[in-house]
Amino acid sequence: MNYQTLTVELQDHIVTVGLNRPDKGNAMNAVMWQELRQAFEWVDRTPEARVAILQGEGKHFCTGIDLQMVTALVQQMQGDCEARSREKLRHVILDLQDTLTSMERCRKPVLAAIHGACIGGGVDLICCADMRYATADAVLCIKEIDIGMTADVGTLQRLPRLIGEGAVRELAYTGRNVSGTEAVAMRWANRAFETRDAMLQGVRAIAECIAAKSPLAIRGTKEMITYARDHSVADGLNYVATWNAAMLMSADLTEAMAAAMQKRAPQFKD
Repeated sequence: MNYQTLTVELQDHIVTVGLNRPDKGNAMNAVMWQELRQAFEWVDRTPEARVAILQGEGKHFCTGIDLQMVTALVQQMQGDCEARSREKLRHVILDLQDTLTSMERCRKPVLAAIHGACIGGGVDLICCADMRYATADAVLCIKEIDIGMTADVGTLQRLPRLIGEGAVRELAYTGRNVSGTEAVAMRWANRAFETRDAMLQGVRAIAECIAAKSPLAIRGTKEMITYARDHSVADGLNYVATWNAAMLMSADLTEAMAAAMQKRAPQFKD
């Protein structure tokens, strides 16, 4: 596909998705919201794609929702019936939520590489990734409180699972900035790097490691971890038993065992 707001490249089983509005700080306009869903649905259904990296082009990762989009939404919601206008707005919010959830639905792992500012909607975005990596001087902020609104597309629902309720309450109530280094200490990010280039190299190396594993096993592992997050231990154990009853006896398992015995790197089908 030809994207207006993204760059999408597949190389060596790794898809790099770049937010590509650098002159606007990669602010998320209406087109970007829709293209993000399209991109990750494409990653999900493309066999050659085994892992994805989400990064930002230019000075910042993402400075949040484009305010022009907000203004346009306010105008679009106006009508003679207030209830119908509110219903339209609710549908828009649900659709924006679904755009970001497409990253979670994607069966392939998504690694977010964060530099510069990651604000508002950018935070909602990275909370949907499997892992997050940042430059030490990156700035993360739940900014919605400073524009008089409640974050509504995922941060307040996903971030407490990552860093705990108390920490999220502090950040959401105050809107204070968190550096990449502090994000690691809070377990919001997996690792911090001194420079953007070092981060992109490091994240690429992790993606290469993942891409070399059994694609079927990676997809199953993502499914199980996400399911376990939202269910009881007993539910998770039951689900993985059913999953492996169907998926365990695979060509990937045979190849992995043969490669181990022959002391060579396994070669897996997409």
